[in-house]
Amino acid sequence: MVIISFVAFTLLVAIISYVATLKTDETSSDGFFLGGRSLTAVVIAGSLLLTNLSTEQIVGLNGQSFAEGILVMAWETLAAVAMVITAIFLLPRYLKGGITTVPQFLERRYDTTTKAITSGLFLTGYVVVLLPIVLYSGSLAISTMFDLPGMLDISKEASIWVCVIGIGVIGSIYAIFGGLKAVAVSDTLNAVGLLVGGIMIPVFGLLEIGNGDITEGVEIIMSTNPEKFKVLGSDNSSVPFATIFTGMMLVQLFYWGTNQAIIQRALGAKNLKEGQKGLLLASFIKILGPIIVVLPGIIAFHMFGATLTNADEAYPTLVSKVLPLSLVGFFAAVLFGAILSSFNSALNSSVTLFGVDLYKQYINKQATEKQTVKAGKLFGVGLAILAIGIAPLIANAPDGLFGYLQQVNGCYSIPILTIIIVGYLTKRVPAIAAKIAIVLGATLYLVYVILDATILKGAFPHFLHVMAILFVVNILIMLIIGKLYPREEAYVQQYTKEVDITPWRYTKTVGAVICVIVIAIYVYFR
Repeated sequence: MVIISFVAFTLLVAIISYVATLKTDETSSDGFFLGGRSLTAVVIAGSLLLTNLSTEQIVGLNGQSFAEGILVMAWETLAAVAMVITAIFLLPRYLKGGITTVPQFLERRYDTTTKAITSGLFLTGYVVVLLPIVLYSGSLAISTMFDLPGMLDISKEASIWVCVIGIGVIGSIYAIFGGLKAVAVSDTLNAVGLLVGGIMIPVFGLLEIGNGDITEGVEIIMSTNPEKFKVLGSDNSSVPFATIFTGMMLVQLFYWGTNQAIIQRALGAKNLKEGQKGLLLASFIKILGPIIVVLPGIIAFHMFGATLTNADEAYPTLVSKVLPLSLVGFFAAVLFGAILSSFNSALNSSVTLFGVDLYKQYINKQATEKQTVKAGKLFGVGLAILAIGIAPLIANAPDGLFGYLQQVNGCYSIPILTIIIVGYLTKRVPAIAAKIAIVLGATLYLVYVILDATILKGAFPHFLHVMAILFVVNILIMLIIGKLYPREEAYVQQYTKEVDITPWRYTKTVGAVICVIVIAIYVYFR
């Protein structure tokens, strides 16, 4: 029954996604990379949430809450604020320029070399960090939930390899041969399942703790583990409270506002109204995220305590413990969909970056739309194979999967965010300033990561503070260069008229409400 329900739900999503893409012209860049610029608010919101809410998030963040408690919910709640900023400030500018990739804007604002460097940084981050971690964390969850080592009579390492290959192949089919619309539609369907299934886990966990009474379960877990419900992190925690006002907000703004794998969903909006509504709907739902990605870790701590030596196993262990057998297949299929979502979204964005920003610019300048898409697909196949080969090697990731992912991402997140913000807020900062900022920012942060992991471990401030410091340094360098060597002509963004950019009139009102809710949550759990 478990296997049947797993296969049935997975096939249902695949069939619906295939049918939904039949009318999309995927021989064109817009058709393949942006779903024909036809995505509506609900599809955008669903795809945004599922792209983000994958196993590196579910497994990794619940692993951190298992160890530290509710304070790690900052990664979820502040995301809502970042999405509000993106909806009000960045998305109108993106859609006005009719861009397919974020580096395209950098080419118009600075030059082609800046675009190429940025695309290279994105691709390096995806293949070395994001794709392998998604594959590994997803494989760890599926292997633990189904007890594949026992079922197949193989070692734990071998079961990880089996899952990595399976997820990698299926995810590649979605991303490489289906394009963004197939990814977005499958994301939306799985989003519903994940929200339902994700909420079921803490519900069943609290029912078990409270002997059939959820309210009793909440009272028991809060009174027994009061230290787990303090939202203000100390200086020694993974998320010190002060970092919320420094690097944390910058990381969130990069992720939701400039990361190609995420913002590509909003770039495919049929108009600005739908894009803004999609972002705000996703941000409102994101506030509820801790119920799915933080609370189960605390429940797992209450139930298993020190018996779990690997915190990243807390979530899959809890699922196999509390979920009725009849629902395990369904939830495994939904979780499998979430795994595929992050993998195929990052892979689809990699294909887009290579095809649009590198292949057509440097390899074959006369390439037709069809040739560009084909080249991107071939690149995606190679990238997928490389990620599959790297993924099982992530097993010894330090400090937990989620923390490792966030720290290493700083090598490209802060430099890219810097040049985009300066690019939109100034008109005469030249291309050389962007090149210096992005190369210097990435190099300095990489040096910090290496030193912090080796000879000077513990000598630096928290990595989120380091990100904020480098962000300020980069901006100052760019502004000084812009003052001394300004570009000859002021940059003026042109309206390409790809889509209607009339804003949704309630964007700022709804955004303000969301921000107030986030502040209220912190006040309540202070």
